[in-house]
Amino acid sequence: MRKLNISLFIITKNAAQNVFSCIQSAQDLVREVIVLDSDSTDRTAQICRELGSIVYNQPFENFTKQKNAALEKVTSAWALSLDADETLTPELAAEIRQAVLSDKYDGYELPRVNDFLGKRMHHSGIKKEYILRLVRTQKARFEGGKVHEKLVVSGPTARLKNVFIHHPYNDIETYFAKFNKYTTLAAQTMYENGKRVCLLRVLLTVPFEFARRYVLKAGFLDGMRGLIWASFSCFYVFVKYMKLWYLWQRPQ
Repeated sequence: MRKLNISLFIITKNAAQNVFSCIQSAQDLVREVIVLDSDSTDRTAQICRELGSIVYNQPFENFTKQKNAALEKVTSAWALSLDADETLTPELAAEIRQAVLSDKYDGYELPRVNDFLGKRMHHSGIKKEYILRLVRTQKARFEGGKVHEKLVVSGPTARLKNVFIHHPYNDIETYFAKFNKYTTLAAQTMYENGKRVCLLRVLLTVPFEFARRYVLKAGFLDGMRGLIWASFSCFYVFVKYMKLWYLWQRPQ
């Protein structure tokens, strides 16, 4: 099958468990795969090279800078952004083929569905998320802070129908390894922006996050996984604010 003028770009750090499936899901679609690794100590870089990817290394500073650095290395007219724990479905790959032949849009939001602990989540606020992931390279950039970066494009966008799949947490140990990193980065971002902890806000926000995920977003219909996701989500909010509180309390 003919490959199009699209580059897949990925940032990685010890992603050997997932990166093979990620790259393989797009190999028949893209003409090059750019991988920007951050000093992985497992087989991530080796796996990527074996699959024909162009692998670079750059120490990790934050997600926005890392993804912009990877995007800058893309040489195709179109750039497809995936995380190492995400995979395209064949249906979405076929839809992308048709989309990039049009001159009408400069970017496409792709619908993402989420697996959690080995099973698809159908509720809990993560049933389906539309995220800008396919863009004209020269019109795109990432914006944001240390975490929760956002891809933006200067031009009109549209949405595709078929989904790609996110496999972020295959076990609870992986969840908390990422949890610790993301809450630290989120707290550092708030600290650098001068934000402080309001006790009343914490007391209101933490239980509301549980209620939002479990009740308003029908997480109870996801069974035990829905309960775990809602509980972990509100704990994320709590820990993020406690790390922010500690940053202001520590000796300067």
